[in-house]
Amino acid sequence: MAGIAIIGAGECGGRAALALRDLGYEGPVTLVGDEPHLPYERPPLSKDAMTGEAPAIKAIATDALFAERAIRHIHSVRAVAVDRAAHVVQLSDGSSLPYDKLLLATGSVPRQLPMLGLGSRCVYLRTFNDALAMRAHLSAGSRVAIIGGGFIGLELAASARKLGAEVIVIEAQPRILMRGVPAEIAGIIHKAHEAEGVSIRTGQGLAAIADDGKEVAIALADGQKIVADLAVIGIGAVPVTVLAAEAGLAIDNGIAVDERLRTADPDIFAAGDCCSFPLTVYGGRRVRLEAWRNAQEQGALAARNMLGADEAHAAVPWFWSDQYGLTLQIAGLSDEGKSIVRRDLDDGAFILFHLAQDGRLVAASGIGPGNAVARDIRLAEMLIAGRAKPAPEALGSQAVKLKSLLAA
Repeated sequence: MAGIAIIGAGECGGRAALALRDLGYEGPVTLVGDEPHLPYERPPLSKDAMTGEAPAIKAIATDALFAERAIRHIHSVRAVAVDRAAHVVQLSDGSSLPYDKLLLATGSVPRQLPMLGLGSRCVYLRTFNDALAMRAHLSAGSRVAIIGGGFIGLELAASARKLGAEVIVIEAQPRILMRGVPAEIAGIIHKAHEAEGVSIRTGQGLAAIADDGKEVAIALADGQKIVADLAVIGIGAVPVTVLAAEAGLAIDNGIAVDERLRTADPDIFAAGDCCSFPLTVYGGRRVRLEAWRNAQEQGALAARNMLGADEAHAAVPWFWSDQYGLTLQIAGLSDEGKSIVRRDLDDGAFILFHLAQDGRLVAASGIGPGNAVARDIRLAEMLIAGRAKPAPEALGSQAVKLKSLLAA
């Protein structure tokens, strides 16, 4: 028996390997990753790994646990080719790995800034080693320019300010968090950053960038000049699909899989950031999700389906971000909504419910201190999964418990 091979030792691949054993699979399980570390969670990289006194990896398993579960972890090695006919993966160290079933959990990498002039002080965040290298430049008085006003850029801005750095965020779009976050909530986060001393320039393209190894000079499209000790580039992520494409698998904004995470090859599955899949709760709309919980859920689902469960992906997308004591949570796909109903909570927290044209609840976006919105977002997630059509006035009234709408 060749067993099950998993390419990509991140959150998704690591969770899949553990799930296979939890499900009683007794054949060989091999996990291949290109980093020297154990599988670890990436969300802390822009937060605790930046600001903690002793940055540490938040591993999802130990060497001892992998040994106990008989999971072979090959680290610091890349998969370079898949021979589908022979059911073999070729690795960068010259070895080959046979498989009965193969899971591609290759994740995503930062989108590269397509400009000349980038050097060693122009950096991206993907790995723990990236975080350590970045952290070395974040200290009181250091000047940090963050290119991109998305979640990664803003979380890094908050961490850099906590360490005393001077921070400027440059965003080409008219506002920060253009993708998937309502303007009302983005405005609150914008003000929170400015209150903490972050300078945010929106609607600003880059004219030129020059990194001489000592500092980075950035020229904006309107003629402004910015000089920084470090430029952090956070302009999105792209799925890692080369291995799949060269093996002849379909690519459609990621490795294309069906609702059971299967590629067109019945023995090859894909999960996590690297794949796009039809989302049942949105009528089969094909999506690709870059989210911590999705990586966990799809890793477990892929494990079940590689063992024959034949189970469709049914989870509602969910995302969160913490900045300056504020927590943003989003359930569902907000761009599916045609109208918005606001529900005010205590302590200035609120939730925006996004309704489709037919009245169905398709998303909920909330923001507030700590866990102020967590419970109601979870209930909204359940309403979305149930394709509920709650009355707008009930959604907007704090006197009406969301749990009662779920019961109805």
